[in-house]
Amino acid sequence: MADGDRGSARAGDGRNASGLVRATAPLNGGRPGRERADVTVVIATRDRRDQLLRTLGRLCELPERPPIIVVDNASRDGGPDAVRRRFPEVRVVELPANRGACARNVGVRRAGTPYVAFSDDDSWWEAGALDTAARALDAHPRLALLVGRIRLAPDGRPDPVSRKMGTAPLGREDDLPGPSVLGFPACGAVVRRDAFLAVGGFDDLLFFGGEETLLALDLAAGDRGLAYLDTVHAWHDPHGAGHQSPERWALQQRNDVLVTWMRLSPGRTAARTWRLARAAVTDPAARGALTALLRRLPAALARRRRVPRALEKQIAVLHELQ
Repeated sequence: MADGDRGSARAGDGRNASGLVRATAPLNGGRPGRERADVTVVIATRDRRDQLLRTLGRLCELPERPPIIVVDNASRDGGPDAVRRRFPEVRVVELPANRGACARNVGVRRAGTPYVAFSDDDSWWEAGALDTAARALDAHPRLALLVGRIRLAPDGRPDPVSRKMGTAPLGREDDLPGPSVLGFPACGAVVRRDAFLAVGGFDDLLFFGGEETLLALDLAAGDRGLAYLDTVHAWHDPHGAGHQSPERWALQQRNDVLVTWMRLSPGRTAARTWRLARAAVTDPAARGALTALLRRLPAALARRRRVPRALEKQIAVLHELQ
């Protein structure tokens, strides 16, 4: 379906309530017993051809046979052509420049299903997971984002983030299928497409790193539900897990502070900025983060929309953006 070509829902024309066409035959295979493909998998990638091909091999074997869209961030390793040769059923979108996490937005806009699951080029969904996720989203209309349990390859141990979510630090809401969350790893998330697009998707000011927190805040501020469901499983095989480079740390710090400027109270924002500035006196990585923050601060202020105080309290409970 072309971008923006969704129309309005009309009785008998094969569209669902979101205006998305329901196929009379399974899309890209579909799931047994269902008339339509419910979930599209979107992958953003750059210069990781071998990992991407392994991931696509796993995704294309899923019994749900979801439509798959790969959005390539101007790779230089021949990845797009390799995908077309080995997986002709996968749709490849090549971007002229690296757009970071916002490449996922491109894939979501091109998806023709009501729900979109994200994978990284080193992550994939377990058989049946997308079916379970779709049914949960069908049954809970306020649910905008579902986070599955992430298992780490090769032994399947749970990711620490999943373990934390499973303890339900924010409690549970009656109209959601699992514990409430206010943040998520993108490689374990399934979103309701129209809700994702309504808040603008991932913000291009952040580029990469911490983009999930801002999206979660924006969804929750609009009274959209976010929940963890441990019966939905994704696998992740991260390269260099546990070893964060100074550059990656600086990027995360910059983005965490940018999010406070865009959404949190002046007091919390000032305290978080002061901590980074104090660290910058002796730490080169912190100094780089602060410099990058200051360059983006005017744009962040132009996008400032403070979230309700209740959400700020939840952020404090989770010890996020500290």
